[in-house]
Amino acid sequence: MDTLTPRKTALIVHAHPEPDAFSTAQMRVAAEELRRSGYVVEVVDLYADGWSPVLDRHEFEPVRGPFKPQAEQMRAVREGTLTGEVRAHLDSVLAADLLVLSFPMWWFSMPAILKGWIDRTFVMGALFGGDFGLFDRAALRGKRAMLLVTTGGSAESFSSGGAFGAMDDFLFHIHRGMLEFVGYEVLAPVVTYGPAHLTDAERRTALEAVRESFAAIGNGLVDEPALA
Repeated sequence: MDTLTPRKTALIVHAHPEPDAFSTAQMRVAAEELRRSGYVVEVVDLYADGWSPVLDRHEFEPVRGPFKPQAEQMRAVREGTLTGEVRAHLDSVLAADLLVLSFPMWWFSMPAILKGWIDRTFVMGALFGGDFGLFDRAALRGKRAMLLVTTGGSAESFSSGGAFGAMDDFLFHIHRGMLEFVGYEVLAPVVTYGPAHLTDAERRTALEAVRESFAAIGNGLVDEPALA
């Protein structure tokens, strides 16, 4: 009798306000390719869902004394009082073998709505701190994460000698300070440079490159972490 192998799961968290944007198109290609490879894929579209990026005291009422966000997160985990919205997103993070953060690079970082998703969902006491440590002692060790990014500038402008500097330098705070911090093994980012400046044919080629990258991930051909 054959033993059924549980299907791998992927969580794609997407942060672009335009459904017809190239960023959204490449997110859909990534999801499609992961599903083709056998993953169960959940897509969270933060703008479409009207996600609030604000972490404040109202999430933890009643707050006794000065508001200390991480202390309140720890208390909410301990007492089982996380809001239903945050609990649902946290459960999706914990369940996923692969996390993909999909976004356009704005001001050399992620959009505020996605940073707010991190603020509210990467809960202290559930992913790190409390019964968990940091990095390889955090709750998400053994899981993988990666970034799916678009830029306004060209690949040359994001090179080490370019006008902006190396892309790896801009992504380090996300790779190290958010993803590795909670235990993820970070895979190499998939970046499409300046899609607004490409021809239709070049955009099709870029989407095919995204497809090939996620096919390799889905088929287990990407084994080594690629943190900058």
